[in-house]
Amino acid sequence: MSYLSVHISGVPYGKRKVRGNIDAPDRWTKAIIAQTRRLPKVSEACLLKATFLLPPDKYPADLPYGPDLDNLLKRLLDALGETVFSKTRGGDSCIVSLTAMKTRATDGRRSGVHVEILPVSVPVRSWRGRLGVRRND
Repeated sequence: MSYLSVHISGVPYGKRKVRGNIDAPDRWTKAIIAQTRRLPKVSEACLLKATFLLPPDKYPADLPYGPDLDNLLKRLLDALGETVFSKTRGGDSCIVSLTAMKTRATDGRRSGVHVEILPVSVPVRSWRGRLGVRRND
């Protein structure tokens, strides 16, 4: 697989939903799966960048910074585990670096999430030395 860049349209929801329409998160999960089903499968270590574009109503007065980023990521990664990461041994554990942000979907931008995945080569032997890990052989 080479570099992958895709915009997944919809209204992002976190892993847990405690107010409003509690069926909406399931629609978001299904949207992620439907829009990424035919994408190339990841088969190696990769970097992942996710930019969540949230509609203004995701920023109510009591949540001025919007929903929890970690919960948004959890739902996204679980859904991608059924598509892009479905052939990878260990699923989304192949992600060795993760960058995530959330912002308002304004100025005509569609709500959803923009995902970029870049395969990387991670030589295990070089990491052992840097981490102070020794082999017993």
